[in-house]
Amino acid sequence: MIGLGYAAEHGAGGRGAVSRKRVVLVSGLSGAGKSSILRALEDIGYEAVDNPPLTLIEDLIARGDERPLAVGVDTRTRGFDADEVLATLARLRVNPALQPELVFAWAEEVSLLRRYTETRRRHPLALTGRVVDGIAAEVRLTAPLRAVADLVLDTSGMPLPALRRTIEQRFGDADTRQLGLVLSLVSFAYPSGLPREADLVFDARFLRNPHYDPVLRPLTGLDAAVAAYVAADPDFPIYIDKITNMLTFLLPRFVQEGKKYVTVAVGCTGGCHRSVTIVETLAANLTSCRENSLGWRLTVAHLELQRDGIAQRRGSPSDGALAGLSQSAGVPPSVQAQEA
Repeated sequence: MIGLGYAAEHGAGGRGAVSRKRVVLVSGLSGAGKSSILRALEDIGYEAVDNPPLTLIEDLIARGDERPLAVGVDTRTRGFDADEVLATLARLRVNPALQPELVFAWAEEVSLLRRYTETRRRHPLALTGRVVDGIAAEVRLTAPLRAVADLVLDTSGMPLPALRRTIEQRFGDADTRQLGLVLSLVSFAYPSGLPREADLVFDARFLRNPHYDPVLRPLTGLDAAVAAYVAADPDFPIYIDKITNMLTFLLPRFVQEGKKYVTVAVGCTGGCHRSVTIVETLAANLTSCRENSLGWRLTVAHLELQRDGIAQRRGSPSDGALAGLSQSAGVPPSVQAQEA
């Protein structure tokens, strides 16, 4: 549940606030998601500072750069006093160069108790007593902040991805909202090991192998001759369609869950022919697919080619490559698909 306060009533965020520096004070109950809110703000370009002394907040704003600023303020803050926080906020609001807002994270007592049980952390106001007593004390101390908050976020039943989306939609600008998911397509060689960052791995070693054609062996999947050879395998288009369909199904779900980066790795024996061809084909498919309504950004890396200093993307075949191209090279297809 989301509650709107001062900003909604007074028009903060309207046309007159476009050029003002955004300053977001994040407060609330311990365990209600303040740290997650700060991290979400940091992900969309805010400079995030958690729990500085109250007396330093205005100094942080004055000395900061042009980036928007998010400041965590709660009962752990040195010298915490709700009235002093409100006085600081009032001074910020009369500064025409600033667009200050107060976000308050709240959750029902039963949710907070469950979270403290799961994380086994101590409540900052109940270091030696019961958690329930610490929650009650914090509710009393922070009540004045909740009463005037521009945005009250009840995270009791709110999944973390939904909380991130709420922050991105409320505090992100057009540029940050367009950042989207970063999808990395990576080709690799199995003897070198799986890329550690890979989320999904696909094996291309069952496809016909250009390594066995002496004309194609020194080339790579970036060369049209090699790409045509690999694509001539009758299972190639089927495999490409299945991977493309899987990714266009999964990527929107990854976005919904708040993932910022997804790495799809495709491997073969040498990492230069079949895996490179598949990655390049997938890149073309995903760039043009209609399902890319969520605007993921695509990067391509060929690990083995990078090691060899080959950086160019797929282009024309090398001189004489097509002229000497032999689909079979005198080797039966069942042998060609074996390991080099």
